[in-house]
Parts: sequence; structure tokens; C-alpha cells
Amino acid sequence: MVNLCAQSKMTMRKLFILPFVSILALAAGAQSDTLFNKTMDEIVVTATRTERKLGNVAVPVRIISQQTIRQSGSLRLKDILQEQTGIYITNGFGAGVQMQGLNPDYTLILIDGEPLVGRTAGVLDLNRISAGSVKKIEIVKGPSSSLYGSEAMAGVINIITDRSFRKNAELGIRYGFGDPDKGWASPWSNEAFKSLDLNARMGNTIGKFGWQYSGDALLFDGVSFRPFSTDRIAQPIRRFTNQLQTNYVFNQKSKFSLGIRHTLDHIRQEFAVGNNGNVTNSYGREQNSDLNISPVFLHQFNKNIRSSLRGYFTAYNGSQRLRFREVPDSAYNDEFRQNFYRIENQTDINSERSTLTLGAGYSLDQARSTRYDDLSSKKQNQILYGFVQEEWRPSDKITLIAGFRYDDNKLFAAAFSPKLALRYKASPKLSFNASVGRGFKAPDFRQLYLNFTNNAAGGYSVFGTIDAVKIITQLQQLGQISEVKEDFYKLKTLTPEFSTGANLGANFTIDSKLSGSLNIFRNDVENLIDVRQVATKSTGAQVFSYINVKKAFTQGTELELTWKPFSNLSISSGYQYLNTADKDERRSVKDGKQYTRDANGYSRLLQLKEYIGLPNRSRHMGNLKFTWQQPGLFYATLRFSYRSQWAVADKDGNGIYNEQDEFAKGSLLVNFTAGRELKNGWRLQAGIDNLGNYRDLSYLPNLQGRMIYLGANYRFFRNNKQ
Repeated sequence: MVNLCAQSKMTMRKLFILPFVSILALAAGAQSDTLFNKTMDEIVVTATRTERKLGNVAVPVRIISQQTIRQSGSLRLKDILQEQTGIYITNGFGAGVQMQGLNPDYTLILIDGEPLVGRTAGVLDLNRISAGSVKKIEIVKGPSSSLYGSEAMAGVINIITDRSFRKNAELGIRYGFGDPDKGWASPWSNEAFKSLDLNARMGNTIGKFGWQYSGDALLFDGVSFRPFSTDRIAQPIRRFTNQLQTNYVFNQKSKFSLGIRHTLDHIRQEFAVGNNGNVTNSYGREQNSDLNISPVFLHQFNKNIRSSLRGYFTAYNGSQRLRFREVPDSAYNDEFRQNFYRIENQTDINSERSTLTLGAGYSLDQARSTRYDDLSSKKQNQILYGFVQEEWRPSDKITLIAGFRYDDNKLFAAAFSPKLALRYKASPKLSFNASVGRGFKAPDFRQLYLNFTNNAAGGYSVFGTIDAVKIITQLQQLGQISEVKEDFYKLKTLTPEFSTGANLGANFTIDSKLSGSLNIFRNDVENLIDVRQVATKSTGAQVFSYINVKKAFTQGTELELTWKPFSNLSISSGYQYLNTADKDERRSVKDGKQYTRDANGYSRLLQLKEYIGLPNRSRHMGNLKFTWQQPGLFYATLRFSYRSQWAVADKDGNGIYNEQDEFAKGSLLVNFTAGRELKNGWRLQAGIDNLGNYRDLSYLPNLQGRMIYLGANYRFFRNNKQ
């Protein structure tokens, strides 16, 4: 642990201790636990890979229900996640999720328990995932590699789709319009940015066979502002999602299910990129497709033993075709293709006071890309793994979970990921949980094999560590390298990144109207892989590669409250305080080895209190939601999402982010939705996203302006309301 200065210690102690004191004092006088128990009875599977009531889970878990998703009017996964406590949606290389202060690389995204692939620069674009067929979303925070392996250092987000297999059929349409410059627009004007969403859901069970289909087509004018410019550029985007779930029940003990999901995105692009003072204007298109197939055979041997055999295949294809306005005959073609195969068995053995989970599997990851030499060159990695977890309930008040996972990675040393968690139910109104675990992330294909020169951004190059030294040496011999940086001599075989994470939390109820949760977290990261400039070309363009250099930490507090002052009104809020640091940088500042410039441009020592920590992270984030609901008739929600300023550029040039550097100002987004259920099967909805028309042309160029939308859904079988 890093020794904090006295002032920081006092601040953190107050942040950590005072909420607990408040909880204990308020809980002591509580009169009813109705609201608390209703929430705690929800079923969650992601935290333990087995079905458990939320109230019996010993790690931080958040459930987003289908009703919440529908009432928010969210079309894509990004829309609903950006309103959750402690989650920030990044904007580089698509919409990624930052959780507990860790980058998108470290959060595993699952659909029905299976991982999505096709990341760009470590970011899995959440815009690819439609919210239409989602039954619920489970968010597990903190290291989860003991169950899920690599990429689960920050946690896991599991999107669980609808598998009701009941007789149902529903069609929906939504039309939106807005003007990112003026803020308001008429629905049919040529200047308006428009969006159209068409969706369908249907299913049935015939004898032993059940099926469920959902489809979504989203056609809209995406908005992209050129950085530091007031020009807006319409980027028509077409996104299509089709998903089919089938289920066959052989008998009371055995059943087979098969899920097939396919998505296709087509995006017209036009943008400008600056590097070394040069601006390159590009135009073209991007296209991405994703196919997932997941067969599962489940067998219940007896009332205590259950086993599942899961297969999974996914293929992701991404391509980009660009031309440069400055070079009329230019052409830039980028292709990335990734296939992932996995087979896994999991067996759960239950007894009166314990549940033992055993699992083992094999995965094969393959990639071809023009960025890795050429498309004919296949890169691949194989992993054999096994995991075990014991959940012991010595009494009705105590739940103890211990487990570990072992990954035998062909390209790297094996990884061992243990985890220990404890839940204590002090009373029906108050429970505590604590967990500590080890997470890891293996280097990806990009960090190993990348051989890429970006002519659309000044001609810089990025080389994976496998061939970086060889390629740069060859360029030197050809006279194309003017300077070799110090980090060039640090290039060597990458090792996995590891994180030790601890969470301490509480769930509480004050009375029948007020409940909440608190979580304190700390993540210590080792061998953090960082991209560094290792050379400079004779043209002035940079050459980058990757090295294990950083040791960092993220720590903070999250508090969520739900208050129901009246039967029809619910108010929920959340807040996160976050503190981060590169340990070596912080030590260097503390030892008086770092300098900055004062208002007159003179050099002076940088003080520890001026050190910001890791960039692109906000110290404070919060959300507030008002929901008015008359069940079966009308609802309205008003939602606020706040993020404080974050560091974006090293303005004083000392290589460390501090108060003298460049910051993006804080943001406040406001969304409003209202809807009504009609007895004849119709469900109507209207809303406004980004009500305040918030824009940040420099640092959030892809943020959509104010958008107004109207929607309608029709359910054909009203006796099967979901």
C-alpha cells in the first residue's frame, strides 16, 4: 500500500468511516425492511456462477432490471450503463466502460455468460449491444478472475437476454430528432439529425421445444464534431441485431439450449486527426459484424448435483476503408478478424450448508489483421483452465466464499487467481460484506503482434513487442529512424498485469421508504502495460511499443440510496469518490524530484497536493433519478448524471498529470422519459436525451446533442405481459 500524506489520510478516513457511522445509527432505529428485502430477494448469477439471492452475495453487485431499461428509453447498452454509479463511458475507439477507475481493457463484457470479442485498442464498443432483448444486467465490481480469468480485473458486466419462451409477440418503433448546433429541430427538417429504431420480439413453447426471437434495426445520424471546431458532421449509422434462443427439455433432469446472435454495423465516417501540427482529413466507412453461437447441455443428476456443458463460438469482423482529402489517389484499408472458441464444464454440488462449484475448460483465440503483418498471417493463443469455489454458510447470518482459478496460458506464464469473500447479516435491516481477490489480464494480440502505421494521423507507427526491436533495427539500417528513445532498451517479453483488489461494503435499510448500499474499494495494479514512444522517424513521426512499467492504485468510495417518500414516487442517487496514482510518479513527486512551472513560466518543485494521478478519470461522479409510476398506467423518469473535471493533456510537459495541466470541464447530462400503458396492448413513450444540450467540442466530440423521441410498442398477446 502506498503511504499517503497526513492530509490525504484524514480525508480518506472521513470518507470511509463517516458513512458507516451514519448507517449504523440510522439502521438502529429502522422500523421496517420491506423495500430492502424486496431488493435482496432478486436472483443474481454472475457473482458466483450459480443462482443466488442478491442478499446472499458477498461481493459488490448491481442489478439493472428490464423495467428500468425500458423506462429509461435506452436503445444501446452504453445508454443505460452511463447512468449507473461508479461507471464512466469512455469515448476513444468507441464507447468503453471505466469501472473503479480502471480502463475498459480490465472489464469483461458477457452476454448470457459468454465473452464478447473484437476490441479496438482495448475498448469493446458498447454501442454494438442492443438493449431491446435484455432481461437484466448484472454488474460485479472488483477482481473476478477467480471465476472468469483474464480481462476481469475491474469486474464483470453480464447482459442477460430474455429466455422466457412464453407465447408472446411485440413490435415497436421509435423516431428521434434533434439539431446538435441549435439544440431544437422540427421532426422532418433537412437540418435535423434523425434516428429510427424498429424492433420485434416473439416466442412460444410447443411441447418440449421453446424459442425466443428478438430483432432490432437502428438507423440514425451519428454526430461527430471535429475537435476544437464548431462544424458538425453527420455520420449515418446502421446497426442491426438478430438473436434467436431455443430450448428443448428432454425430461425433468436434462435440457438443451442454443443461442445464436448476429450484429452488423455500417458507419459512414468523416473526421480530422491532428499530429505534430499536421491535420489529416479522412472520409470513408467502417463496417463491423459479430456472430455468437452458444450451445448448452444441462443435467440435474439429483437434487444436490447439477452439471452443465457449454460450447461457445464467436467470430468478429471489422473493416475500415478511408481516403484522404489531401491525397486524392490515396487509400487506407484496415481489416481485423477474430475467432474465439471455448468448451467448458461446470458442476455444482449442494448440501444443506454449502455449495461447491467445480469447472474446467479450454479456449482457442485466433486473430488475423492487416495490422498484424497481413490477413494471411494467423495469430493464436490457447488456454487450459480450471476453477473451484466453495460457498459455506455456517449460520443464517454468515456466508463465506473461497475460490481460485488456474489459467495455463500457452503464450505466457500460468496465472493463479484466488478470492475470498465474507458476508455478515447483522440484522434483517443491515448486512456487511468484504472481499479480497487477485485479478489478471494477459497481453492481447495488439500488444504482441501489432505492426501498424497510421497514415490518417501523421504516419506514426505502433509495433507489438514480439517484433518491435527487429523492425526498428531494420528501419535504422534504412536511415528511417532519427532517434532511439531510452524506453527502446526496455523492450522485452510482456508479462500479464495483476491486480489485488479489496472491497468492504454494507447494505442497509432505514425504514420502509429508505435503503441503500456503501462500498469502499482499493485496487493495486502491478506490471501495468503502458504504451511508450521508443523511437522517432526521420519524418518526425513517432514510433510506439509496449512495456511492463507501471505500478498503480485506484481507490474510492461508492454510496447509493433509494428513497420512496410516496407510493408512486421513487428517488435514487449514487456517488463515487475516486483517487488514483501511478506509484512511481507519486513517489517521485513526494521525494522532490518533479518540477512544474509557475504563472510566470519559472520552474519550481511540484507539490504532492498538486499531483492528480491517472488521467481521464474524475475525482467525483454522481447520479440522481426521480421516477413517478402508476403501475399499469403511467410513468415518468428524470435522470441526472454528473462527472467532475478530468485531466486530458500534460500542459507543463513534465510527464506527470498535475493541477497545472489541461483539464476537460465537468459535465452534467439530463435525460427525461415518460410513458403510458394502454389496455388494448399499446405502450407509448416519449423522451428527451441530453435535455440541457450539453456539448464539449474538444473532449467529447461524439456526444449527441439534445434529441427528442417518440415511440410506440404493440403487444399482441396481452395475457402474457412481461
